[in-house]
Amino acid sequence: MKDTMYCSQEQSIPRCLKQGGATRTIKAMSTQEELPLKEVRSLIETLSQYQRAYYVDSRPLVSDSEYDRLFDRLSSLEAQYPSLRFPDSPTQRVGSDLDASFPEVKHTIPVLSLDKAYSAEELLTWIERTENKVSRDLGIVIEEKIDGISIVLYYEDGLLVRGVTRGNGLIGNDVTANVKTIASIPLRLPEPATLAVRGEVYLPKESFAALNETMETPYANPRNLAAGTIRRIKSSEVAKVPLQIFVYEGFWEEQGQYTDHLSILSKLASYGFTINENLAYFASDEAKAKEQLKKAKLKGYAASFDSIASYIEDHTQKRSSLGYEIDGMVAKVNEVRVREQLGYTEHHPRWALAYKFESPQAQTVLLSIDLQVGRTGRVTPVARVKPVQVAGSTISNITLHNQDYINMLELGIGDVVEISRRGDVIPAVERVIEKNEQSGGVYQMDRSCPVCKTALIDKGAHTFCPNVQCPAQVQGRIEFFIGKDGLDIENFGPETAATLIELGVLHDTPDIYLIDYRKILADVPGFGEKKIRLIEEGVEKSKDCSFKQVLVSLGIPELGKKGAQILLSAGFDSMEKLLTLSDHDDVASLIAIKQIGEKSARLYIDALNDPEMRERIEKLKQIGLAMEEKGLEISSDQSFSGQVWCVTGSFEHFNPRSAAMDEVEKRGGRTVSSITGKTTHLLAGAGGGSKLQKAKELGIVIVDEKTFLSLLGEQEKKEERQGEFSF
Repeated sequence: MKDTMYCSQEQSIPRCLKQGGATRTIKAMSTQEELPLKEVRSLIETLSQYQRAYYVDSRPLVSDSEYDRLFDRLSSLEAQYPSLRFPDSPTQRVGSDLDASFPEVKHTIPVLSLDKAYSAEELLTWIERTENKVSRDLGIVIEEKIDGISIVLYYEDGLLVRGVTRGNGLIGNDVTANVKTIASIPLRLPEPATLAVRGEVYLPKESFAALNETMETPYANPRNLAAGTIRRIKSSEVAKVPLQIFVYEGFWEEQGQYTDHLSILSKLASYGFTINENLAYFASDEAKAKEQLKKAKLKGYAASFDSIASYIEDHTQKRSSLGYEIDGMVAKVNEVRVREQLGYTEHHPRWALAYKFESPQAQTVLLSIDLQVGRTGRVTPVARVKPVQVAGSTISNITLHNQDYINMLELGIGDVVEISRRGDVIPAVERVIEKNEQSGGVYQMDRSCPVCKTALIDKGAHTFCPNVQCPAQVQGRIEFFIGKDGLDIENFGPETAATLIELGVLHDTPDIYLIDYRKILADVPGFGEKKIRLIEEGVEKSKDCSFKQVLVSLGIPELGKKGAQILLSAGFDSMEKLLTLSDHDDVASLIAIKQIGEKSARLYIDALNDPEMRERIEKLKQIGLAMEEKGLEISSDQSFSGQVWCVTGSFEHFNPRSAAMDEVEKRGGRTVSSITGKTTHLLAGAGGGSKLQKAKELGIVIVDEKTFLSLLGEQEKKEERQGEFSF
């Protein structure tokens, strides 16, 4: 380690090095700086002791106010004497606001995957086979397989110098500044040892639940939140998340001094690391197993091999009661010399085996990653995986969101991955099970648009193509405008739009109302006279859509039906009012609306100020589309209050079908676009599809059109009111 340390004239170099905890460049300390050195080192020792007692032993030694007083005193001295800011100071745990990069670092120890078993019988067979290979009795340590982020901590002369992610097993990312914020990781060991320590960084279930409630986009599980946190570019943000760590392996520069795994765990515990006490040690004889566990001064369960099956069964049952997530257990040969004798394959050590719990998730292989360009220019990586069945559906394509998400998973082409269907609906890659050691490492998105080759730009966590005339964006905007989430234009589907774009007559949404369909499509195969007439009728009907629908159909980022309704309810019920708001860059007025945050407000303003959007709005206005809301009638009948409705299929009296959902909202109900466990009713028309099947599985109330009309009190009047619903 290349650090500078200042020593006094009277202080010997060896003593100075011991206090600093690492080999350093030695410089003379001025008399002024020498005076507080003793106090600084004393405060570091005292505060480190208090931190270990609080975070590791759960045994606070002083009050919070006393701890804060000492911490503030140390911070003050370090500010006054920068040369006395040591790397092992507790003040280093608060993190920095400076942006950090995560350079790649080669591991100096093998950081491999584990071979797997899925039954106690497989595990026992592995133990027997391993004993036969080495012709001797073995001890087997079984530890919980923590569902967290694998980290390697490198110490030199007792000082933490690097914290590195697992990466592909050969190369990981340096996340030292973030690792230092984890209070249960010692910054300096009690002796000048040089070693690498493997551990699993995790987030307790209780902390995950509390933090996830504050997230704009909630995480699926504690592991993903922990992974996202450990890769944040500002360590001050990491310090706010109560990450913890269990360590489970130590590799010393001179490894021969420790002959078994129990001794290694015991030594790591004496250094101040947190060892998971839910471990078990098995030997051919129960008494021998108990004696060795006691000798190592470790807590845990000890028994003979005959008890392994029952231990696994019992531990599987208690899994849900643990304060953290585990996804299996790991069995390891205890004897270090036997480990060396057994060695490694290219992918895993022969002396360890992972027992995996049964899971509703599935494993598959990442074949490739494609980039898709959306209507707003956002570029989204999509995983192409080997098709696999998950919860009754065949999954082959999975959205990966952005580069940060890929980095969090440390995902590379050819990796074996675990996938799920979140909420039994949305496919997701949860984690990497086994790295493809031959891959080029973590996948990195190309920096040019896959469609128009324009250089990509980053906005926040996402990547965008800035070319608004990119063919993918043009087609995306048009398909959204005509689709069910937009104006829902009858008989005008994506195929028709694609044909017109290819013919060179459809460049933007206003063109939909200016095209001479009979002239353009007359000689195009598949477009007969009847089909052309239906397209014309659908386009003409869409001119009667409400302002709310028109506003949503513009495709303003994050402005869907709910957001549009919020704006209308707040009094922004015309395009004129919204454009005036944008002219004055009046973000504050939008933020003042309870359900609109600063991010969404800025997106709305910027979109409405875009010259091309302004031109589009003006053209649609001239065509005759609604530019102000007539006012959604609020019924005195609030019989749908507390209900959550979804709609599927097509209807005779509700066209577009969003008119039916307007009736629900008018009567106090809430509407959603997809079926979830919170959905109470599904309005089902002809061709209900997957939503109908999902509703049946969840026991959701299914309502047909006739019953719905009856609920609205319209059954007797439907003939005379039919025109009101047929837009």
